[in-house]
Amino acid sequence: MAWGKKELLRIAVAQGIAPGEEALGAVVEGAARGGARLVVAPELSWTGYVLGREAARVAEPADGPAAQCAAALARRYGVAVVYGWPERDGTAVYNSTALVGPDGETLATYRKTHLYGEEERAAFAPGGDLLVQARLDDLTIGLLVCYDIEFPEPARAHALAGTDVLAVPTALTRPYENVPRVLVPARAYENGLHVAYANHCGPHGGLDFAGLSCLAGPDGEVRARAGASPALLFGDADRHSVAAARADTPYLTDRRPDLYADLARSPRT
Repeated sequence: MAWGKKELLRIAVAQGIAPGEEALGAVVEGAARGGARLVVAPELSWTGYVLGREAARVAEPADGPAAQCAAALARRYGVAVVYGWPERDGTAVYNSTALVGPDGETLATYRKTHLYGEEERAAFAPGGDLLVQARLDDLTIGLLVCYDIEFPEPARAHALAGTDVLAVPTALTRPYENVPRVLVPARAYENGLHVAYANHCGPHGGLDFAGLSCLAGPDGEVRARAGASPALLFGDADRHSVAAARADTPYLTDRRPDLYADLARSPRT
C-alpha cells in the first residue's frame, strides 16, 4: 500500500479483546501485521465493561497507565489506537475513549454523552462535548461510544462537521443485534461516512455481549463483519468514497434546517 499518497486508511476493528496491556498489545501488533493504520478497540477495553463501584475503583486520569500503554504501543507499531477506559477527573468518572496517533500523541479524547440505563448513569457522568474529531493522514476521524450511535443526531453532527470515519467503541448486549445489523449501516449511509463499530462478545460479568462488530462504508455496505467470537477485522476507508456517496445521496445538502427547530424539544407523552 502506498502510504506516501495516504489515499486509503486501512482500519482494524478489534472484537472481544481481554482487558489490560497484554491483550491491547496483541491487538495493536496484529493490526500492524495486517497493514492497518488505525485500530479501534471496544468500549472500556482497558478494564473491560465495568459499572458501579468497580468503575470508580479502576478509574484513572487521562494521562494514566492506559494512556501510557496505548502511546507506547502506537509508537512501537506505527498504528493509531482508539481505546476506552473509565476516566477520573476530580470527583467525576467518565466513560471515555481516546485516539492516540502513530507517534504516541493523544489526538482526541471523548466522554460518552448518551449513557444507557440506570446502572451506567449511576457509574458515570455524561460527557458534555458531542463533537470530538482529529486528523489522521488525510481523513478526519470522529469519536462516539456505543449508545451514541443509536441516536441520529450525533452521527449527523459529525457528518456536517466533515468527519470521514466514525470510530465507535461499543459494549452492546443481546438481544439488541439490530443495532449493528440495521442502525450502524444506516448511520453510515444516511451521513455518507465510514463507521468502525468495535464490540465485545460473549458472556462476561453477567452480561452477554452481541459481537457483530463491523466496518460500514458511506454507501451503507458492510465492508467487514464479525460473528459471535473474538476477531480482528480489516477494511479500507477513503475520502473519495465519502465524497461519492454524499454526491449520489445528497441528504446533507437537501436538508431543511428551517423546519427542524422543534426537534430539540422533549417528545410529548
